[in-house]
Amino acid sequence: MEALKQIVRIPKNHEINIKVPEKLPENETVEVILITKKQERFKDKIWELKKAAKDNLFLEDLKEISEDFNTVEPQANVIR
Repeated sequence: MEALKQIVRIPKNHEINIKVPEKLPENETVEVILITKKQERFKDKIWELKKAAKDNLFLEDLKEISEDFNTVEPQANVIR
């Protein structure tokens, strides 16, 4: 068994053409599996980013990480 992976975007007509390697003989039986990932809406992502900018725990973690980098490279401390 051989697995081939192709990642494509769903077109407006919702039809996908599959490119089959030339080495496979005609009339060969193959199994096609369509796997989708739940994609968040763009507005939801923006809302989450705005929420994170006000999250105290997130900001403290960011500050600690920045301080860690400061010990390696003193000018890397962006958050003060």
